[in-house]
Amino acid sequence: MSALWIAHVTVTDEEAYKKYAAGATVAIAEHGGEFIARGGRFVQLEGKERPRNVVARFPDVETAERCYHSPAYQAAMEFAKGASERELMIIETSE
Repeated sequence: MSALWIAHVTVTDEEAYKKYAAGATVAIAEHGGEFIARGGRFVQLEGKERPRNVVARFPDVETAERCYHSPAYQAAMEFAKGASERELMIIETSE
């Protein structure tokens, strides 16, 4: 079953986060991920609001998790540390 990678982000350093986003985009694509929502309009109904929300679809949970732990994604993450506050989860879809 496919899986969604869902991130809720508050960016605190735009320049560093742009470097993260560039590297993360490559890593996600290398693992068969495709963005289905990236920073678009949203309505916060409950919980902590984060102004940037990203959803990527992967073939399955295991592939999404491998992407997260991959050297390419972890290298990108070095730019996100200290440049953002975020939550990230992977959730299996029911499709």
